[in-house]
Amino acid sequence: MSSYQLGVLAMYLPGKRLEELSYFRKLSVYGKKLGLEVLVFTPDDLDHVKNRVQALVYNHSSRRWMRKRTPVPAIIYDRCRYHGIENYHKISRFRARNSKLRYLSRPLANKWTMHQILSENAEIAKHLPATILYSGNKEFLKFLKKHRSVYLKPRSGTGGRGIVRLQNTTGSTFLMQGRDQGRRIIPTQKINAQQISTRLSTWRLIGRYIVQQGIPLTLKDGRVHDFRMLVQKDGSGEWQITGCAGRVGPAHSVTSNLHGGGSAVPMDTLLRNRFPEKPKVDAIKEKAYTLGMDTARFVEEKFGSQCEIGIDLAIDPKGKVWLLEVNPKPSREVFYRIGERRTYRNAIVRPLEYALWLLKNEVGHTAGFL
Repeated sequence: MSSYQLGVLAMYLPGKRLEELSYFRKLSVYGKKLGLEVLVFTPDDLDHVKNRVQALVYNHSSRRWMRKRTPVPAIIYDRCRYHGIENYHKISRFRARNSKLRYLSRPLANKWTMHQILSENAEIAKHLPATILYSGNKEFLKFLKKHRSVYLKPRSGTGGRGIVRLQNTTGSTFLMQGRDQGRRIIPTQKINAQQISTRLSTWRLIGRYIVQQGIPLTLKDGRVHDFRMLVQKDGSGEWQITGCAGRVGPAHSVTSNLHGGGSAVPMDTLLRNRFPEKPKVDAIKEKAYTLGMDTARFVEEKFGSQCEIGIDLAIDPKGKVWLLEVNPKPSREVFYRIGERRTYRNAIVRPLEYALWLLKNEVGHTAGFL
């Protein structure tokens, strides 16, 4: 029997499905080896009166999930993906009613607010693409004149949904490509500047979208790429770079997300294909890793305790490292896809080891006992 408990807070999708059930199973398997019982539940599973949850626990003998009624665990690993305003309100109410719980990570901000906060750090600011909040066509066109390529991104959102890239081709003509809110690829269109807002009139851009300087990410075969870095706390409460891998988007896509059909490539392989000189590759990796650690520490300083963050990076043709996005609930499948099994295992185990470290050193030996 496990001595400690970790609550994993999730969110039901339509049909009472849990989006990351496969990941939760792996957490449960590794957790058992560490003496940590993993309890998966959603805000809908909470009995507010008795302060108990009807949690899912993985039965290792039958290899099936079972329900277990238990007090709310003292430490919570929040993996909620909101997918709509109703889910956002659910998790907000849960946090308000359970303010004394210890969370492995605190919520972060939307892309626009995050850009503003990261800009306060002089070292990190050097790596940020120019970014504005979409406030209307006039300011947008001025920004478009400054940059040969720009991206329109939802202020809130993940997985490459609703992202549009505009590339200046002749000075007055632009190539528009992207993905709609369902991640479907939008066919390439050639339009003029005045047609942009008309084509996107149903997207409600004002105040909901950011406009970001485009970094040259196109490979020789025409596909875009970037890098996903995972930075996590270890079993001693210290930040570590767990790994970094390349992501290459499918043909005709402006995003590289794996959920959108992208493929994974080892970081070294992708860098060596672009920069043949080993010293150049080593220097780029060193800059990227330094940026990753600086970002993790600064994000924690601004938002409170964190256990992990995913960082999307771009490397331009000159080798400059750019910070594109910070993700508070990163996936780790990219490491499995490139065959880095040890990195993949660390990516799963480190939140568990960090939770155990908290239970033993901060929350106290009695918290989380069965």
